[in-house]
Amino acid sequence: MAGDPKFEASQEVPDVSYSSYAELLGLKGIFVDSPERVGSAWDEALAADRPVVIEAYTDPHVPPLPPHITLEQAKAFASSMFGGEPELGRVVRGTVRDVLGGMLPRRS
Repeated sequence: MAGDPKFEASQEVPDVSYSSYAELLGLKGIFVDSPERVGSAWDEALAADRPVVIEAYTDPHVPPLPPHITLEQAKAFASSMFGGEPELGRVVRGTVRDVLGGMLPRRS
């Protein structure tokens, strides 16, 4: 949110089940693959009797935005996007979808 462009070398992480690995170490591992599961995952983690690893499967083209973004943060975000994001179109589409999804009612 500071306006820095994406650091490409930090974008590739090993394809490992971090939640399963946590279980092997004696920790609690929780895998989250849908927005609807986030709240219950946090409830489960906070009620656990041991340290917890929450592994969240996310869209790499949707940057994490704070729920109440300030104008300054929005300007910095836009500056970083238009200043060198290699997949700008996908990021913009994903961000718009994410923002509108939080504002519009969901269909059941």
